[in-house]
Amino acid sequence: MMNEIRPRVTLVGAGPGDPELITLKGILALNKADVVLYDALIDTSLLNHAPDKALRIYVGKRNGSKKNPQEETNRMCVYYAKKFGHVVRLKGGDPFVFGRGAEEMDYIQEFGIKVDVVPGISSTVAVPAAAGIPVTKRGVSESYWVITGTTSNGELSRDLLLASKSKATVVLLMGTRKLREIVRIYEEQGFSDKAIAIIERGTTREEKIVAGTIANIEKKAHEDQVGAPAIIIIGDVVRESPKLKAIYEAVVFENKLN
Repeated sequence: MMNEIRPRVTLVGAGPGDPELITLKGILALNKADVVLYDALIDTSLLNHAPDKALRIYVGKRNGSKKNPQEETNRMCVYYAKKFGHVVRLKGGDPFVFGRGAEEMDYIQEFGIKVDVVPGISSTVAVPAAAGIPVTKRGVSESYWVITGTTSNGELSRDLLLASKSKATVVLLMGTRKLREIVRIYEEQGFSDKAIAIIERGTTREEKIVAGTIANIEKKAHEDQVGAPAIIIIGDVVRESPKLKAIYEAVVFENKLN
C-alpha cells in the first residue's frame, strides 16, 4: 500500500549569500524536503542538505528576465506538493522582505495546502553588518528605512524622497540601475556630502564594496564596475565601518585642503 501524500510547503529564507548564514531551522526543513524549488541568489551548496532523492528545481529570475515567471513558480509549489509531498521553497534573504513570499503563501493556501515559514537573515541588515556598517548606532542614527530601488512598475520608489529628508539610514535593494536618480534626490536636498556605500554580492567570496559620498559615488561605481545584486546604504553610519575608515579620512583631509 502506497503512503498517502500529505502536501505541504515550507518557505525558507536562505540568508544574504554566505551559506553558513542560513538558520538551523532552515537546514532542518531542507533535511526533510521531497522537492526543493530554489532561487538565483542562493548558494547551491545549500542543496546538499536535502535528501539525495529530493528533486532540485531552479526557478530563479535575474535582472528582469521573463524566464521562470512568478505565476509559474506559484503553480509549481502546488503541483509538486500534491505530487511528492513536502516542497521547500528556498529563497534568498528573508522570504517576506521583497522576496514575494507573501504572494506565494497566499496562492498555495488557496488550494488548502499547509504553508510554514522559516524566516531568513535579511540582507538588508546582514550585508551592511558584515561590512562593519551598523544600520543604527546611538548618537548617529535612530532608525533605518528599507526601500526597493525598483517597484513593480520599474520605477524608483517614491518613499526615497521622504527617507532622504530624514536622518535615518536608508538601505536600498535593487537600486544599482537607479543610482543616478538616487544621487539626484539627495543632491536636491543638499546632501552631496552624505556617505554612501554599495555592496555587491555581500557576505560571499565575490563581495565588492564601493564607498564614498553622494557627490562621487557614480564615478566610483563606474570605475569599479559594481553591479547587481547589490545593496546601497546611505547615511552617517557608513562612516562608522572600520573597513571604510580610510576612505572617509581621505575625504576629510581633501576637504581641509580645499
